[in-house]
Amino acid sequence: RQYNKLRNLLKDARHDCVLFANEFQQYCYLPRERGESMEKWQTRSIYNAAVWYYHHCQDRMPIIMVTEDEEAVPQYGSETEGVFVISCFKNYLDNFWPDLKAAHELCDSILQSRRERENESQESHRKEYPEHLPLEVLEAGIKSGRYIQGILNVNKHRAQIEAFVRLQGASSKDSGLVSDILIHGMKARNRSIHGDMVVVELLPKSEWKGRTVALCENDGDDKATGESPSEPMPTGRVVGILQKNWRDYVVTFPSKEEVQSQGKNAQKILVTPWDYRIPKIRISTQQAEALQDFRVVVRIDSWESTSVYPNGHFVRVLGRIGDLEGEIATILVENNISVAPFSEAQMCEMPVNTPENPWKVSPEEERERRDLRKTHLVFSIDPKGCEDVDDTLSVRTLNNGNLELGVHIADVTHFVAPNSYIDIEAKTRATTYYLADRRYDMLPSILSSDLCSLLGGVDRYAVSIMWELDKTSYEIKKVWYGRTIIRSSYKLFYEAAQELLDGNFNIIDDIPEFRDLDERSRQAKLEELVWAIGKLTDIARHVRAKRDLCGALELEGVEVRVQLDEKKNIRDLIPKQPLEVHETVAECMILANHWVAKKIWESFPHQALLRQHPPPHQEFFSELRECAKAKGFFIDTRSNKTLADSLDNANDPNDPIVNRLLRSMATQAMSNALYFSTGSCAEEEFHHYGLALDKYTHFTSPIRRYADIIVHRLLMAAISKDKKMEVKENLFSNKDLEELCRHINNRNRAAQHSQKQSTELFQCMYFKDKDQETEERCIADGVIYSIRTNGVLVFIPRFGIKGAAYLKNKDGLVISCGPDSRSEWKPGSLQRFQNKITSTTTGGESMTFHLFDHVTVRISVQASRCHSDTIRLEIMSNKPYMIPDSELLHQSSLLLKSDLVREVTRSVEEAQLAQEVKGNIIQEDFQKYCQTKGRSLYMLLEEIRDLALLDVSDSHGI
Repeated sequence: RQYNKLRNLLKDARHDCVLFANEFQQYCYLPRERGESMEKWQTRSIYNAAVWYYHHCQDRMPIIMVTEDEEAVPQYGSETEGVFVISCFKNYLDNFWPDLKAAHELCDSILQSRRERENESQESHRKEYPEHLPLEVLEAGIKSGRYIQGILNVNKHRAQIEAFVRLQGASSKDSGLVSDILIHGMKARNRSIHGDMVVVELLPKSEWKGRTVALCENDGDDKATGESPSEPMPTGRVVGILQKNWRDYVVTFPSKEEVQSQGKNAQKILVTPWDYRIPKIRISTQQAEALQDFRVVVRIDSWESTSVYPNGHFVRVLGRIGDLEGEIATILVENNISVAPFSEAQMCEMPVNTPENPWKVSPEEERERRDLRKTHLVFSIDPKGCEDVDDTLSVRTLNNGNLELGVHIADVTHFVAPNSYIDIEAKTRATTYYLADRRYDMLPSILSSDLCSLLGGVDRYAVSIMWELDKTSYEIKKVWYGRTIIRSSYKLFYEAAQELLDGNFNIIDDIPEFRDLDERSRQAKLEELVWAIGKLTDIARHVRAKRDLCGALELEGVEVRVQLDEKKNIRDLIPKQPLEVHETVAECMILANHWVAKKIWESFPHQALLRQHPPPHQEFFSELRECAKAKGFFIDTRSNKTLADSLDNANDPNDPIVNRLLRSMATQAMSNALYFSTGSCAEEEFHHYGLALDKYTHFTSPIRRYADIIVHRLLMAAISKDKKMEVKENLFSNKDLEELCRHINNRNRAAQHSQKQSTELFQCMYFKDKDQETEERCIADGVIYSIRTNGVLVFIPRFGIKGAAYLKNKDGLVISCGPDSRSEWKPGSLQRFQNKITSTTTGGESMTFHLFDHVTVRISVQASRCHSDTIRLEIMSNKPYMIPDSELLHQSSLLLKSDLVREVTRSVEEAQLAQEVKGNIIQEDFQKYCQTKGRSLYMLLEEIRDLALLDVSDSHGI
């Protein structure tokens, strides 16, 4: 894997990496000595080449030699002043190369270590942690079953005491374990960090521990709750690390008082990572006081067994603590998202489309493609104001009486050649990143908003799928795949399409394509369009019914209407009832994805990119079943079909929130859908549980997903293969495709996390300065959806917020709600039952909270200097909150979220204007984080639809 990374670095022109054949250079060559091993000779030769290159650069540029030979570090590390020798070759590839600035910081760190080596040697050498076992011992132990490998996941709510190892590979099958392994305490973690691939040794059953079931506000707070853990579970300790997950970490410097309290050496200080799951990092700096008000990026260099904390070095400043741009930059760094503007080399590969030089269809493409411009009524249905349209639809009657259904997708791969600069960049980004107030595009806007946007009345290249359907049963008779040229006739918005479907034709005044037509033409075209929309809807109903019979799930989702400002940014999201045309478009896209998946798998059974959604473990549904039981519903989770039917029947006519929360719980019980290579698993594992399809992929959004670009290339290769033509596309091998799928899945998780964190950031910034006593929006109605030993989890429909509300505080006092909707903390006790919890004070006051009870909640912000701020919920009354303005009952969380984003952004801009005179030493760093303001309107509903199969909710310490 390291060798392949080096090869990729050499092939990637962006990194300026050069292979130097030192053995054939006169001044670098060293003869091999008698009895010298090949490894030692190579190490000595490379060090000699490094020294030569250092002098060749006139001693001005430090040289780093990275080796896997641990003995080379002490042997050569101090021999030449400007040549540094470090171990952990793979770690260097992952974390430093080719960041020159970071390499310089690394050199400074090594120099500092050299200076302190004598002092450190005089200090105590007491080991804080046991040494890791050698690699060969770990591999043999894994093979024999003595040790188990997996990814370390630290519980951020109890980061000091609780982590879990999720089993991987053969470990999960051979160990006989069905659950994660608990790693209790920092000692048992043995210098491993969240995300590391570790090797674990199970402890004897007598030493197994249980995970904490109480709500927890801070790490290691079991004593405060007075609650015992859950049933003992497999518990182990880390004996080695196979792969470190060291990366950039955002940290906060200690305050001046904290620096002084850290002791004698104020130049070597402990910084606190923004991520609770990462331990404090010791770095050397003389700028601690100047940087204490900023978010700063550091990297970890080493973690010795004699040290409580890892060592690292300073990389760069992000921004002031609490500033919007600095906090957004923090979210991007923490999720390893790079959003630099597209380079000149990448933009030079883009086509031109200007008034002076308009883009047009080439004669060669006209010969190669099927031309649908005069034969098919093609149209799009999207949110109002959408400009980036990457899918259109068509339906028509054939000469034999059958129907032809068409899905036409923007042909992005025509403009993005394999291994081009823009292709490499798109592969690296893997997806478009959507934050609360902005987006970062995967492709330049000349493609995403122009030439790959299937706008009305313009010629565009497309990749089309067209099915011949039986005229009455709608059963599929034939299917055709290929490249086409289309000209969309109508650019409809959802509401207009629904009005036409319902027979309300007054809406045509809002459809631009009808405005300049005479009455006869208008009537003819209207009849044609209404017939097409109606027929599409009938077909979609039939397709959906077939999936429903197989168990397709409809999980929690939200439908909205978009309002735009004059700059085409989202101004408001207005709640509305779901429209049938939403389902019509969705079913057509799902059908296209399904048939493309079958096609590319048939042509390339061992190297096709598909998307799988495995069935969840039944034990994950236990809370869902218990919660539904509390309302008298039975949820059958034996299959996706029985689950879907049960959720449809679990409706409380007096409280629609109940069904919404049950569907949300079902979503959280499921794992995420993932991309995979078909050569990496058996065909029976291809199944998509949520959609009830045997094969599925992503084909319909190549503008925003790199996986779709790969699928388009596979489809083109499959078509060429069917025609006995040479396959021009450079297809990935199964191994390379599986590696790419891992990368895309990782980037998708980063996109989900960054979106969630940015939303939470705006929520906190919105509520932070509100007066809790007078501000109406700080009091809201909440619904209890989970019971814990010391509190409850509450969902606030008005803002879409989920959070913990404590019924017992750290001092052991319990909550008591008075008749005036004010709560107090009083001495007393809590008693938890299956579906309720009772708070009883020593004075005899008692109140009970049941599952799905509506309560009045106060919203505030728990501020944190080192970490992200968090929303804090406090129960004010055990009765529902009566909203003064009845209109607010009809507002959705999304509407208020857009209000929230606008208000926070406006406040931030005003604050920045007020502080302009003070200057800002990091202003230039802010600019590179702002690529595209606003969010893609087309992808809004797509994104909401995707959320039905994503778990992006917080665990709240569960």
